[in-house]
Amino acid sequence: MVQSFHQTLAADALLRIHELAMDALELPLQLVYNDRSQGNSRIDRSHAAYQPDAAALADQVGHEWGLAYRVRGRHDGQDPLLFLDLRNARGWVKQHSAGKSVLNLFSYTCGVGLCAAAGGARDVWNLDFAERNLAVGRENAALNPGLAPMRFVRSDYFPAIRQLAGLPVASRRGRALPDYPRLEQRQFDLVLLDPPAWARSAFGTVDLLRDYQSLLKPALLTTAEGGVLICCNNLAKVPMDEWRTQVLRCADKAGRPVREWQVLTPAADFPSHDGLPPLKTLILRL
Repeated sequence: MVQSFHQTLAADALLRIHELAMDALELPLQLVYNDRSQGNSRIDRSHAAYQPDAAALADQVGHEWGLAYRVRGRHDGQDPLLFLDLRNARGWVKQHSAGKSVLNLFSYTCGVGLCAAAGGARDVWNLDFAERNLAVGRENAALNPGLAPMRFVRSDYFPAIRQLAGLPVASRRGRALPDYPRLEQRQFDLVLLDPPAWARSAFGTVDLLRDYQSLLKPALLTTAEGGVLICCNNLAKVPMDEWRTQVLRCADKAGRPVREWQVLTPAADFPSHDGLPPLKTLILRL
């Protein structure tokens, strides 16, 4: 699958990318191009390069860290079913989850939860607002028989994390709250926080640029003493140093100071032209 965001790839460039990928991997690859440069831009154009074969759109199975994942060249959502630049984080979780309770926030298709289960976690929760995302997570679990069962929680982030953290569930002034699942306060040994850049609901706003703290504080409170919180920020315009300072300050104010921190960079096959990858990941030991 090839995907572009800011401008449409010319047909010859697209075909060249396809050719280079096949040469490098020495595999026959089906081409699917998703153009996200403007609204409704994924509609196929007349050139054959933009029109995938039916076989390319059929359900596939991909493999990473020894696990199987559902792969679809196109589906109802915009993004691939697995965020590949988060691969190193999934690998880290798989290596460090044995015997731990794990909370996977904004879980999407539950790749991190799957790695936790494969790594021997004793309890894995996947939390996401979209049932279609969790449905793919269940497919991924079924593709890997023998793993311990995972829990799939469909909920908006804010009511779920605030209940787990022992905080009141707040709403926008004058608006009735939609229904949400009731959860008991509890903590987890390993928590992963990988929010989208921006989203709004009746319970609050996800805004990685202006208000990462409102997401981070309850996640800190939900992480057990001596536990690990892995937090991510995928906004390219936010510098790592600035964001790290913000994260550490928020932890201090929340009464959960960070004992050790580590930067986890994307894999080498996700290079950044300026050496500043959009995805920033911090491993915090509390």
